[in-house]
Amino acid sequence: MDGIKASNFIEDIIINDLESGRVKSVVTRFPPEPNGRLHIGHAKAACLNFSLAQKFGGKCNLRFDDTNPVKEDADFCDQILYDIKWLGFEPAGVFYASDYFEYMRDCAVMLIKKGLAYVDESTPDDIRLMRGTLTAAGKNSPYRDRGVAESLALFDKMQSGAVPDGGMVLRAKIDMASPNMNMRDPVIYRVLHAPHHRTGDKWCVYPMYDFAHPLEDALEKVTHSCCSLEFEDHRPLYDWVIDNCDVTDKPHQYEFARLNITDTVMSKRYLKQLVDEGFVDGWDDPRMPTLSGMRRRGVPAHAIVAFCNEVGVAKGNSIVDAAQLDDCIRDELNATAKRYMVVPDPVPLDIVNLPDDFAEDLQVTEGGEYAVPHPTPIDPETRATAVVTRNVRLTPRLYINREDFMPDPPKGYHRLVPGGLARLKGAFIVRCVGYDVDADGKVTAVRCEKTDEVKAKGVIQWVDRGSAADIKIRYLSELVPDGDGELTERVDRNSLTVGTAKAERGVVDLPVGEGVQFFRIGYFAKDAKNPDAFNRVVELKSSYKAK
Repeated sequence: MDGIKASNFIEDIIINDLESGRVKSVVTRFPPEPNGRLHIGHAKAACLNFSLAQKFGGKCNLRFDDTNPVKEDADFCDQILYDIKWLGFEPAGVFYASDYFEYMRDCAVMLIKKGLAYVDESTPDDIRLMRGTLTAAGKNSPYRDRGVAESLALFDKMQSGAVPDGGMVLRAKIDMASPNMNMRDPVIYRVLHAPHHRTGDKWCVYPMYDFAHPLEDALEKVTHSCCSLEFEDHRPLYDWVIDNCDVTDKPHQYEFARLNITDTVMSKRYLKQLVDEGFVDGWDDPRMPTLSGMRRRGVPAHAIVAFCNEVGVAKGNSIVDAAQLDDCIRDELNATAKRYMVVPDPVPLDIVNLPDDFAEDLQVTEGGEYAVPHPTPIDPETRATAVVTRNVRLTPRLYINREDFMPDPPKGYHRLVPGGLARLKGAFIVRCVGYDVDADGKVTAVRCEKTDEVKAKGVIQWVDRGSAADIKIRYLSELVPDGDGELTERVDRNSLTVGTAKAERGVVDLPVGEGVQFFRIGYFAKDAKNPDAFNRVVELKSSYKAK
């Protein structure tokens, strides 16, 4: 392991395992359940598992834990695979728990024959009561001492379809007095009459996750099975299944802290509730922390990976400031985004000393600089410097932002005022020679003259009235801020607001999802479902201070 340095405790373990000879090569896996879209928390787990395999010259599989046909479907599988590849990862193999259903059934039969599993006909409520509490031992089921032959026959009956849902379960026989509740004769198979998205109606019994997961790891020769901390108490059961199912390649489970972010829902169940109850327009709503939602919002995949790497891997849970994620997004877009002039609250401005037919095309680099191209931005594909230019039409008839002109400005205001100077971004300096107001005193038009001045404190953006595009701007904020109360009580109904703006014509031709900067407003991306609207990806200025 010369030259490889550990950056977290799991890498320390891997280096020791390789040096001791416990493992010859590293195999990890990313095992989502296909019952929803991946969110930013899954991205951390994916980054960890794929980066471990890459760093140590091993491989990482993508495995769908599809053991619950009621909640899972093929569409979620397709979307998860798309998300993983979008992040930049290529699985060594794509597997499904359902690939191993027959093997799992055979392992269950083996446990029955060893006297380590039995069929229980107790009701779910009775089984729950028999488990006891954290301070009181559980009680043996009246079926716990059922004979091997009878349990085998009843397990066959469960598989035949003759038992209704909940009528029987197969339980591991471990220790009803164990201080670990997971070891108190856990259910390892249940009856479920539901079609599976891959196996159809072939099965009416399905393994429980705690039984299936270690067997899947063993079959795929996983060496380091990395799970979030909530599975720490499940590890004894994981090891019990491995030890008692005569597994040849024995995987080991390790736990790390899951990702928690302020003002961000990190539960697939709650995200599904937001979708099902219509608080959002789907799993890919740009306010959602799902990868598909973040992609629609315009977040670059590279920024998500950079954020996950920056957060790192720890043994204890903590909460990450959402501003840290915004900072990673901003850093990426600042290096890669094209720049455009957009006027969200337009006021007409006429340059009265230019002829009506005056028109000039200013050459602009996609990095936002006018007249003189320079080698920016970084190309998002090759991440190398590139120069791309476009033309922006300048005429005497423009729009400017309302806040860029004030008849009675406060102290320190350096934009356009009556009689004052301001530079039109990328062009010349103008002097305000007049303006109009309506009955309420609201400015309705501004008149200026082009000057030969060379200095002006203020620079204002503009768009040509004749070629300006009408766009909508979607401002996004936290969908479910942190706080007390039920999820639906905390939903901010004003987390999406929509305004209008005038924009450079070239904005219309931007591809969906590409993050660009609108000067002085923020970073935006065209929305996939509303092509005339742009989602704000992140604000221009950071509020994050690293601790």
